[in-house]
Amino acid sequence: MSLVAAFEAEKSDRLHEPVMVAEVVALLSAHAPNLIVEATVGTGGHAAALLRGTDARLLGLDRDADALDVARERLAEFADRIMLRQADFAELDDAMAECGFSQADAILADLGMSSFALDDPARGFSFRLDGPLDMRMDRRQPMRAYDIVNEESEQELARILHDYGEERASRRIARMIVDARRRGPLETTADLRAIVERALGARRRGGVSPATRTFQALRIAVNREVDCLASLLTRGPALLALRGRLAVIAYHSLEDRPVKERMRELAQTRAYSLITPKAIKPTGAEIARNPRARSARLRCIERIAQ
Repeated sequence: MSLVAAFEAEKSDRLHEPVMVAEVVALLSAHAPNLIVEATVGTGGHAAALLRGTDARLLGLDRDADALDVARERLAEFADRIMLRQADFAELDDAMAECGFSQADAILADLGMSSFALDDPARGFSFRLDGPLDMRMDRRQPMRAYDIVNEESEQELARILHDYGEERASRRIARMIVDARRRGPLETTADLRAIVERALGARRRGGVSPATRTFQALRIAVNREVDCLASLLTRGPALLALRGRLAVIAYHSLEDRPVKERMRELAQTRAYSLITPKAIKPTGAEIARNPRARSARLRCIERIAQ
């Protein structure tokens, strides 16, 4: 079975449905773009919708080689108009230059964690599935969650959990991790989940697992997500052509807050217009169909002067 066939076989449970497709297409197709850049192309859901019915070209970046394989097959009908590269979106300007582009008419960054990777136990992203403590989006990089959990100091672990997971019990969890690893390294997601549950209790509050914040924090640290987003927000807007638009979909406050602040800052320069004064949220119908969309926030700016 091909990767796309596997993708389609799983599609009925909506785990791979791209978020706010209609809203993204409406925002980014407003001025009939010639070049679309997807900073996080994933498995190609948004890309397919943006390319359908247009003559636009698309440059798609992603750190996950497996997701790119799916995107390549899924977008096969547009093969003569797409370029896919394994790259970090912090390297957006370099990737564009390598492909001969200096400006884009539309840039999209969906910052969500791909279900394609999240639901693969071997990738180690999920506390629901037992697997190695990995969490790398780009498996070419050496650092894994295993290295952070087993080698960082108690103080640094607490900082990561607090800053990236907004975990109030960060010090308690960090202390228990350090105590546990004295008896041997923590190898799996189940090992880590068990420690967090001992620290906080196994009972879910509001349907949210006590391990959620810890796993989020480690994933962000492993993949340098905060630094990469800062780079995108600094360098990305300058890559827009006149009337070009940059749209970002964020899923938690650590992502949405800097996006909101940067777009408002740009709108005050007279070179950019804030297309979404308030974030666009998924409809109730979409959330019912795809619960993972519930926290998504879509924001967009347009370049109105060089």
